Amino acid sequence: MRVTRGPREHGFRPAIDPLFRSAAQVFGPTAIGVVLTGNLDDGTAGLWTIKQLGGVAVVQDPADALFSAMPLHALHSVSVDHVVPLSQIPALLHELTTEVPVKPVPSSVPEHITVEVNIAKEQNPRDAGLEGIGTPSPYACPDCHGVLLEVEEGGRIRFRCHTGHAYSVESLLAAMGEGMEHAMSTAERALEERSLLMQRIAMQLKQHNQHDASARLMDASDRAKRKAEALRELMRHADTVPAGDQ
Repeated sequence: MRVTRGPREHGFRPAIDPLFRSAAQVFGPTAIGVVLTGNLDDGTAGLWTIKQLGGVAVVQDPADALFSAMPLHALHSVSVDHVVPLSQIPALLHELTTEVPVKPVPSSVPEHITVEVNIAKEQNPRDAGLEGIGTPSPYACPDCHGVLLEVEEGGRIRFRCHTGHAYSVESLLAAMGEGMEHAMSTAERALEERSLLMQRIAMQLKQHNQHDASARLMDASDRAKRKAEALRELMRHADTVPAGDQ
């Protein structure tokens, strides 16, 4: 096992999905993937790959999880072998690792899995064959703002850009929401600073008896301040979905 500096997946690196994919590629039916408590759907795509190559999928019982989103997403998208509480997972893993696999080792690993594993190993995504596993989408990558490719897998849609950043629908929505909040905060700050600057200049003009120019600047300062307050109010009442409920 080694930690690489490959592109982030779901906004993180190291990430669980590249780990699961590479384990599935190397170990086939002897690979065991375990998805525990967590938000969004990290691990679902990698667990699906483990199952595709004959491995075993284990998921913590969502009712037993502190955050149920990750287990629930895995259960909805993957034909899971075992759903158990956290306290039973150690004994289950001991049992599974003592069994002799009955499933044959796949004769070859599907090309799209090899492509994504090679991207995780820091190979240039285009050289790895990224363009052969997806189609261009109208969306931009939140990390690098390049075009995202749609990758269809097991009835789900995922996204990768030419830099290699990868997202599920859920993590892409979360990243877009964070980007929008950042952009709105930046705009609010710029409006506040503009208002303060114009207010200060207006006061200086007033001291030099330039009352008309001062009044115009004070009026513009008030408009900028009202816009900043409107943005702040909009952010306060933004219609967002908690990460754990996605």
